Amino acid sequence: MSGPHPDPSRSADPPAGGGPGHTDGVIRVVLADDQALVRVGFRMILDAEEEVSVVAEAADGIQAVDAAREHRPDVVVMDVRMPVMDGVEATRLVTSLPDPPRVLMVTTFDLDEYVHSALTAGASGFLLKDAPPEELVNAIRVVASGNALLAPTVTRRLIEEFTARSRSIPAGIASPEGPHPLVATLTARELEVLEHVAQGLSNAEIAEALFVGATTVKTHVGRILMKLGLRDRVQAVVFAYEHGVVTRD
Repeated sequence: MSGPHPDPSRSADPPAGGGPGHTDGVIRVVLADDQALVRVGFRMILDAEEEVSVVAEAADGIQAVDAAREHRPDVVVMDVRMPVMDGVEATRLVTSLPDPPRVLMVTTFDLDEYVHSALTAGASGFLLKDAPPEELVNAIRVVASGNALLAPTVTRRLIEEFTARSRSIPAGIASPEGPHPLVATLTARELEVLEHVAQGLSNAEIAEALFVGATTVKTHVGRILMKLGLRDRVQAVVFAYEHGVVTRD
């Protein structure tokens, strides 16, 4: 169902002076979901957190884009399935804004067919609606800090989908034209780290697998993102599978 456009009178903070990169220590959030009860529940959870401020709500994708443009939040909690404009297209538009907010996609189903589209549209995280309240808060903190977050079941689903799509393509190439040219800029170790990232491993798990320190892995990941022009680990996973970086059996 649809609802009213975001009401500035309900904003916890004025839109001016906020937005991505603010320095007051408060994470500004827009809630976008067509179900009013879901928005109310999320607001109750987030209003209990001192460092989180819900600045606006939206009942469809167009309202979400308008709210992001007007209120300049740090994070948009975006439902995947909404009327008028779905969360995938809204995410694409929101992440195209100047100094865009991060987008945390929320859905009811871990097998949602929109997972791949949402992530390639620019989402920084994917969370299930049945996750405990503390996971919602943690997810917002994670994506607001510039990192990426995927529920483990979503990560597995994403990997399975990419693997299935690429079975007919010889390992090591993304298309008949050959591998992406930026892959050649990576060192052998960086390629190895990227493969592990694409498999859903954390920095600590990669460090254990490669017998190096977690700080070293973090440095490698940072260089990989910089060289490939990627924003976060989610984009790195997408890139690795779309461009044949991941070794397949």
